[in-house]
Formats: sequence, C-alpha cells, structure tokens
Amino acid sequence: MAPKIVCFLGLLVLVPLQGFLSEQLGYARVRAAYDEKGAEISARLQELGITRENLRLCIRAFKQEELLEIWVAGHTGPFQLFDTIPICLSSGHLGPKRQQGDGQVPEGLYTIDRFNPFSSFHLSLGINYPNLSDRIRSKGKNPGGDIFIHGSCVTIGCIPLTDYHIKTLYVLAVLARDAGQDNLEVHIFPFRLIEGFQNAYAGHPFLGFWQELQPMYRAFEQSHLVPMYYIDSQGRYLIK
Repeated sequence: MAPKIVCFLGLLVLVPLQGFLSEQLGYARVRAAYDEKGAEISARLQELGITRENLRLCIRAFKQEELLEIWVAGHTGPFQLFDTIPICLSSGHLGPKRQQGDGQVPEGLYTIDRFNPFSSFHLSLGINYPNLSDRIRSKGKNPGGDIFIHGSCVTIGCIPLTDYHIKTLYVLAVLARDAGQDNLEVHIFPFRLIEGFQNAYAGHPFLGFWQELQPMYRAFEQSHLVPMYYIDSQGRYLIK
C-alpha cells in the first residue's frame, strides 16, 4: 500500500494509508465508544445475518414522534431494523428548514457528510444540509448549515441523542464507511407519512411538501430499499 505524505512540525513524514475505521480509532472518544459498543454492535449484526465487512446504514428520523430508526443491510438486499432510539430534545415546529436562524430541524433526504470526533456535543455526524432542494427552495435567503446528529441532548435545529445512543450510531456509521458505503442515507420526516395524514393536516402550509415526500417514505416502507430519486429544477424530490 502506497504511503501518504503529511507535514508534522515542518517535517515531511511518510505514513501508511489507513482504513477509515483505523483512522477514526485514532481519536480518543471514538476509541472509547468502539471499546464500549463494538461487541454489542457485532452481536446485533450477527443476529441480522450481516457482517461488519459488508455493512450498509440508513437512518430515518421522525420529528413529531421524536424517534430515530437505525437500519442496516449487507452489500445487497433489503435493510433490516437495527434499533429505534429516542430523539431526546426538539426545537422549532413541523416543517422544513428554510433559512438560517429559524431554529428548524430540516426535513428531506440527506446523507452524512462529516464525522466529528471532537464535537462539543460528544460525537457528531454532519448531514449535507442545505442540499440542492433546500438551496432552491430558500429562494435567495441564507438557508444556514451545520446540521448534525449529535450527543449531549441539547439542540437548536439539530437531532440530539443521549451520549449512550450517539456512541452506537457513530460507531455504526464509521463501520459502514469503512466497509465502503459512501452515501450514508439520512431521511428526516415530520412524522410517519401514513395514508390519511393529508386529512389531519388539510390547509397546513407544508402539506404539499409532505405529500411530495410521501412516495419516498412509502417506497422504503414497502421494500426496505432506499428509493432512487432526483431533485428537479424547482427543488422537488421525485422518484426515478
């Protein structure tokens, strides 16, 4: 394996390339979380017939229910429910985030784009908000950013978990990335978009947006596969 060159105190040093897990275990908090949760995670994956070497991860969050679902799968095949954990605090109200400082938790389809082992909130996983849909629909306003799933059970616009649960989720995300999954899906819904919600929220300003998200919700519910979708020029989520 070819080495990489890094600069340390002004000196060029050759160090071997590492896998993502090895790199993350170089951070004290990640190493402690792995030592605490690794065996438990491996045992649960074994129950589901999944190995760490072929792990894929999908996260679904429901704002009204204050629940986060962790789904796992092998390289192929449907996802299986690993666990459902509480979102321990909320901010804002039902509806997507559209501008900086509104205190809103986003709604839509995202991926994890950052791993922060030095978070002020123990450990954190950044999502790629604002995505293309958010930027289009913000209509020139600053949509804000820096939205994370994190520990410490405090929030303004993020998805907070207890430190106990963020350790499990963070380690799973590291293992999935180490196994080769580049796009770790995070789907954030206002609530479970079951049939009939349209009647309960008739006249709500975001009803049309939620109806747009429903096919994504329903497709996963029916197949336990992440649906293929795209974002059109108006910022709408559409299934391919």
